[in-house]
Amino acid sequence: MAALAVTAIAFVIFGQLADASAASRVAEFLPKAQPGEFFQGAERFGELAGEPPLAPVYRGDDILGYVYLNSDFTSAVGYSGKPIHILVGIDKHGVVRGFKLVDHKEPIVLIGIPEKKVVAALNALIGKDMGRVAAGAERPPQVDIVSGATVTVLVMGDSIVRSAVKLIRSNRLGEAGLASAPAHAATTKLDLSKREGHDWEALVGDGSVRKLQLSVGEVTEAFKQAGLAQAAARPESNTPGDRFMELYIAPVSVPSIGLSLLGKSGFERMQSMLKPGQQAIVVAGDGLYSFKGSGYVRGGIFDRIELLQDGQGVRFRDRNHSRLGDLAAAGAPRLREIALFVVPPEFSLDLTEPWELQLLVQRSFGAREKATLPFNVGYTLPKQYLTVNEPPAPPVAQSQPSTAASPAAQPDASAGTFPDEEPLWVRMWKMNTVSIGITVLGLLVLTAIFFFQDWLVRRPKLFGWVRRGFLLFTLVWLGWYANAQLSVVNVLTFTNSLITNFNWEFFLSAPLVFVLWASVAAGLLFWGRGPFCGWLCPFGALQELTNNLAQWLKVPQLKVPFGLHERLWPIKYIIFLGLFGLSFYSVALAEMFAEVEPFKTAIILKFAREWPFVIFALTILSLGLFVERFYCRYLCPLGAALAIPGRIRMFEWLKRYPDCGSPCQRCAKECPVQAIHPEGQINVNECIYCMHCQELYHDDHRCPHMIQVRLKREKFQALSSPSLRSDNDRGPAKPVITHRGAPIPPAPGKAEPTKQP
Repeated sequence: MAALAVTAIAFVIFGQLADASAASRVAEFLPKAQPGEFFQGAERFGELAGEPPLAPVYRGDDILGYVYLNSDFTSAVGYSGKPIHILVGIDKHGVVRGFKLVDHKEPIVLIGIPEKKVVAALNALIGKDMGRVAAGAERPPQVDIVSGATVTVLVMGDSIVRSAVKLIRSNRLGEAGLASAPAHAATTKLDLSKREGHDWEALVGDGSVRKLQLSVGEVTEAFKQAGLAQAAARPESNTPGDRFMELYIAPVSVPSIGLSLLGKSGFERMQSMLKPGQQAIVVAGDGLYSFKGSGYVRGGIFDRIELLQDGQGVRFRDRNHSRLGDLAAAGAPRLREIALFVVPPEFSLDLTEPWELQLLVQRSFGAREKATLPFNVGYTLPKQYLTVNEPPAPPVAQSQPSTAASPAAQPDASAGTFPDEEPLWVRMWKMNTVSIGITVLGLLVLTAIFFFQDWLVRRPKLFGWVRRGFLLFTLVWLGWYANAQLSVVNVLTFTNSLITNFNWEFFLSAPLVFVLWASVAAGLLFWGRGPFCGWLCPFGALQELTNNLAQWLKVPQLKVPFGLHERLWPIKYIIFLGLFGLSFYSVALAEMFAEVEPFKTAIILKFAREWPFVIFALTILSLGLFVERFYCRYLCPLGAALAIPGRIRMFEWLKRYPDCGSPCQRCAKECPVQAIHPEGQINVNECIYCMHCQELYHDDHRCPHMIQVRLKREKFQALSSPSLRSDNDRGPAKPVITHRGAPIPPAPGKAEPTKQP
């Protein structure tokens, strides 16, 4: 992998690989779809027109809308490194009416997660008005997440949204062009001169303070309507009428509202915190649900509320937050949570325009499954806090010829900015900040284990607990929770991208996988394949831990004769070379045959899969109960792929004695994966760096070489003259005078006799 990474960087630097502008394939894919799949009652497709081409959809002589190919308008590179092609139906008003996945090479969907489940996650986009998104009036809609296929689903949803916005901004939908504001519109400003105070009843009555009230039953019903029956079955209270949340919001940077809710001193303190043009809001709540949650404690982010305006959104961090004890307005209720939030400077909140606070209601219904529904509180500042400046009427202009049909008069498709200009991979890294931090911390711990291995292996019991603990972390957190299981598919995809259209964004869209590959590439230079295979592979950890359990239960362990072992371990190299060669013919076919890896079944999908795959994975694990790491030794193509560049490692960290192998065979016989030849040398291609041989290297009761060293030392000490041996570093022992076995005390004034040797 390291060699491939170096090759990729060289290609990128020298510009030998460029993104090819492929011709549209909409004509190829359109026959695979029916008009009725995009628009109800549609009868036929019209002729393709324009560039990129659109296919009008007719019912009789009426055009219901258009069908286009997402990849014609925006990048749609998935986890396979190949474009995901989706036909999208959009009406003349910019509303998405339907879509169809027509071509992809995603391995997790080809074999593993049903395609219907992935497509169903995108149904949240149907009926969404992309015209409002293009105009900045709404945020881009979000798709549902499918565990195990997060990157694939997000790429699909992102490409549909971005392609629709780009199409709308090109004004090719007729009625769905962007509406431009009048050139001489009235301007509305915040009236800062009004500074009178109001009581709570008046503030709520005139809309200065807005309220959202939800009962447990209402939230449960919302989960039912959203098709989230498992979450609906886990209410916070058995009484539907109980108060789930009573939420209040108000912009306290408006002087009258701020003075009323914060008091004079509190308002002045708040103003001293604000920069010019910066705003602040108060959020207060009571009930069974907390709008703060616990995210701001863990990572400094309030993950249950989001401020929205004009399609943009921002979440508050702990540095934007101040806790308030109560509200100063007369008659204000006592609320459990009251918070003052300063809007971050990078988010320009215009109080003269409508804005919203979105409350994300979360319910857990499994070990780690969680459902989320948004509830929005809209806010429009009452007119008494605003001033409106009417401009003078514009002079009557001379008539001009119409330019409506002129291409120059059409708005540029690139004009304006997409509400979420950040690339998908950037958003993925921000979404996974905590997971990335935990992974990096784990890698630092592993690096420390390697660098201080001599100190650890001298303490076998401590090292045993450290190793088993790290393997549990790898299996449970990296594997089953974060789904960060590397695969030979990654190698095939990376190699294939080098000879087609290399794009770093695809590899960056899976942050944990990228971090792990980077660490594995670095580890290859120091230790070979061992750090990954022996420590960072979740399936390898599962094999070793289950074998440890089997040994504890006295399951007999089979020792493969070294001659047979030496003829079996090349099988994995044959499998890898077969997959590697097949990938040049068809990556999709190679990915299907890559199911020789049980990783997807046992780790990504947690055995929730068709029975043939489950039986295969369980068979592999069962063999590992009798032959430690059976799959790693003889079948793993990923281990073979890493062993090849692992030959370039620069250091030898595993220590050996000259007499290892001749005549001593202790390490070779006890190596868990038989990576030590009878002649004594370690085969780094097969070594998983478990460091068992290093425990023996320092053990003067098990290693024959160290036993001889210890015996010589003890013999030397035993044969040394007593007069030369020191007692607690006080010099030679002194004689003791006794009478009938009892020591005679010295005469007065003489030294105390020493103890009898």
